[in-house]
Amino acid sequence: MPKYVIIGNSAGGIGAVEAIRQVDSEGPIAIVSDEPYPAYSRPMISEYLSGETSLERMLFRPRDFYRANGVDTIFGKKVSGIDTKESLVKFANGDTLRYEKLLVATGGVPFVPKTEGGDREGVFTFTTLRDANLISSKLENARSAVVIGGGLIGISVTQALVKRDIDVTIVELKDRILNVLLDEEASRIAGQAVLKAGVKIVTNSTVKQITGQPFAEQAVRSVILDNGDEVRCDLVVMAIGVMPRLDAVADSGIKANRGIVVDRYMTTSVPNVYACGDVAEAYDYVLGINRLTPIWPNAYIGGRIAGFNMAGLETEYAGGTAMNSMNYFGLAIVSAGLVTADGQPDCETLYHLNSETNVYRKVILRDGRIVGMAFVNDIDKSGIVYGLMRDGIDVGSFKRALIGDDFALISLPKDLRKERFGISLDSPLYGDQEDLVEELVLE
Repeated sequence: MPKYVIIGNSAGGIGAVEAIRQVDSEGPIAIVSDEPYPAYSRPMISEYLSGETSLERMLFRPRDFYRANGVDTIFGKKVSGIDTKESLVKFANGDTLRYEKLLVATGGVPFVPKTEGGDREGVFTFTTLRDANLISSKLENARSAVVIGGGLIGISVTQALVKRDIDVTIVELKDRILNVLLDEEASRIAGQAVLKAGVKIVTNSTVKQITGQPFAEQAVRSVILDNGDEVRCDLVVMAIGVMPRLDAVADSGIKANRGIVVDRYMTTSVPNVYACGDVAEAYDYVLGINRLTPIWPNAYIGGRIAGFNMAGLETEYAGGTAMNSMNYFGLAIVSAGLVTADGQPDCETLYHLNSETNVYRKVILRDGRIVGMAFVNDIDKSGIVYGLMRDGIDVGSFKRALIGDDFALISLPKDLRKERFGISLDSPLYGDQEDLVEELVLE
């Protein structure tokens, strides 16, 4: 019987294995996943679909990771539920697996609204390697696609399709793309870059029907928008968003709201059961509340915190927040924390915009501390700003320097430079030191 069972083989699960093995080198570990692959980087599936990378290059850890860490892998097997009274993981085929400590790191599943014709061949989602393979198999005989949703998933699959010479139309419910991640100005810049690549963007619209071909009804012919317009296409990608994958914990007694409720130790409402990643509502240090923050780094760190606590080393989660780094259509963007100060009391917004180069920098402050940031087309120093935000540093005395063209480590007060980095920036090696510190902060 494994001492530790982890449901989910992505960032959170791998983080937990590594933490457990730092504390307990012998306790049996089992990882369960309904996918047949070793852990891979989900953010890279766009590059996989475009043909720019391979599965080997996507692997999150070497193939011998599981063997080296004494992990029993149960891949390609679906979990149907958890019996917390008997400490059992139940599988769809009727098998069970007993655990002493359990981590639920099941991630998210695509949100797919009920749409007439949504079950036709040629309608896909885009969150897994399997999705990418299914879409790729369709592209040989396709010329056009409709992507429903202009968020991060929608933009990533759009770029991959464009690189595969597919004409793409994005249909977005709101009035602009990337509206959850970016403010209006950053979203406008992103929209220009997408349009420049030849992509059509239809906003303030939804798809009410997916039609079929006259002589092959199951094959996609077009989408009908809510205003009656028709957009011809050979395939449709549902990229509206993801929601926590909670099917495994249904009727288990594990408390869940939108996601599984955890404390600062990643413990659920049931003893010896932990949760992390996209499925968990964990502490957000910007808002001071527990909420969903479905991003890769938070999942990995949350998994490590869970792993330490599962192995008996009490460790508190300092918290995470929304943070995204993207590079699509030649546009580099980093955003974190609050997107806008609208509705947030006592916040101050500072920004710089160069309308010729579309360089945009913005920070949002509360009580002298950074609670939100966005950098577009000039992200070199965004890691330093993010580090200041993450560590709750009072930047009031040098706040305007944060959005300046010449912002660098030297812009920080001398005492702060010494305290945070333990280096003097007055030496001839300053440039090398700055690059090193930037790398460390981003890590």
